[in-house]
Amino acid sequence: MPIYEFRCQACGKISDFLVPSVHESVDPVCKYCKSRRMSRLISRVRVLRSEESRLESLADPSRWGGLDENDPASVARWMKKMSREMGEDLSSEEIDQMVDEAMEETEGGREGTENGDPNVGTEE
Repeated sequence: MPIYEFRCQACGKISDFLVPSVHESVDPVCKYCKSRRMSRLISRVRVLRSEESRLESLADPSRWGGLDENDPASVARWMKKMSREMGEDLSSEEIDQMVDEAMEETEGGREGTENGDPNVGTEE
């Protein structure tokens, strides 16, 4: 079953679609803004590695020592390394998109507690 990737021409984000057969057509709709203006991307080839090999790579603590969770660029580099080790070689655009989404979610959570119920975070 192939996975096809499309970039939305309205919002610029990438959506992927699992298709049961290469002979079936895809009518993509953006997962983020619901636009039908999508352009197909050429996906990368993925190399399969054994689970043991991937876990060995992840077990080495020296590979993950430079992570600063407060720096989006550091998180993006870490995500790229992690995706390679897990057999999901993500592009810089995909990682940037994920980091942006995570930052939006985090900021949304902060706004909810700051501007929401004044009793949030206090003991009664």
